[in-house]
Amino acid sequence: MNVLVAGGAGFIGSAFVRLLVRERAAWKVLVFDKLTYAGNLRNLDEVRDAVACLRGDIADAASVRQALQEHAIDTVVNFAAETHVDRSIMSGLEFIETDVLGTYVLLSEARAAGIRRYLQVSTDEVYGSIPEGAATEEAAPRPSNPYSASKTGGDLQVLAAINTHNVPAMITRGSNTYGPYHHPEKMIPLFLTNLLEGKKIPLYGDGKNRRDWLYVDDHARGVLTVLERGRPGNVYNLGSAEEYENLTVARMILDHFGLHDDWIEYVVDRPGHDRRYALDSQKARTLGWSPQVSLGEGLKRTVEWYRTRGDWWKPLKSGEYSEYYRKQYRERQRSPASSAQAIGRSH
Repeated sequence: MNVLVAGGAGFIGSAFVRLLVRERAAWKVLVFDKLTYAGNLRNLDEVRDAVACLRGDIADAASVRQALQEHAIDTVVNFAAETHVDRSIMSGLEFIETDVLGTYVLLSEARAAGIRRYLQVSTDEVYGSIPEGAATEEAAPRPSNPYSASKTGGDLQVLAAINTHNVPAMITRGSNTYGPYHHPEKMIPLFLTNLLEGKKIPLYGDGKNRRDWLYVDDHARGVLTVLERGRPGNVYNLGSAEEYENLTVARMILDHFGLHDDWIEYVVDRPGHDRRYALDSQKARTLGWSPQVSLGEGLKRTVEWYRTRGDWWKPLKSGEYSEYYRKQYRERQRSPASSAQAIGRSH
């Protein structure tokens, strides 16, 4: 295959690229990335000699067309997206431009180029909060924040292209993903890097929001499995079925540092914070995929990576990030009394 990986310098996209270089050496890989604050070519240091990299925006039709033609692309995998819920609440326009319009443009150019296969990488958040049970691929989307709404819009563009133009496309919807090279604005790397800096970890609300946690290499392998074995026109959920409250994950991380609950700083919950996500991934498992890394093992690997890779994450927490962090957390701190009441665990 000649594969264009849109967003291939991002967190999950770069893990997918590294997987292709390791296990699909005969494939030609083009990383096509806008290189926003969340796109980082350092994520690809170990494979840069094995792939081509091109800076470009999936919402720019001319750039996409040129990339597809000059590199004889026959397969497109789209990881490109604005992804952080908190930033989408601050301002959602960039999310619509990339996740909806960008997806439409990429699909249209891929169709015109006659690509053999298109895979859209999406999220479990399109299903909204799941009070009980687990969402199957047939569940109706119920997005509840600007990020999940924009991802839903992208998914609907893909489904429309399938039904209207017979585009050979598929969608994966992955659960909360974590691991090395994860930008420190997200929960697990935020907690880890704060602790490494001697700072407390900010936890939203009562910490009881539940998530299905998927290690990044398992997510990347799930995408590859669907790309190779999935049926066009289908959606595939990728979840680990390892469901934990955010508070439990915070405590698991603290345990790695020998620290206790006094390092948790409860902050006012964000608007529209979904209580629980859960995926039924049986459809992807019938293709031969299953997660291999437990949350316990994955956190151990992730903690050790961030301990030794300050050269990667420390530059990301300077400049614009400092102002973002102040707005997002410092201005939402609770009083000491309310924080102490919320913690509820002693040592």
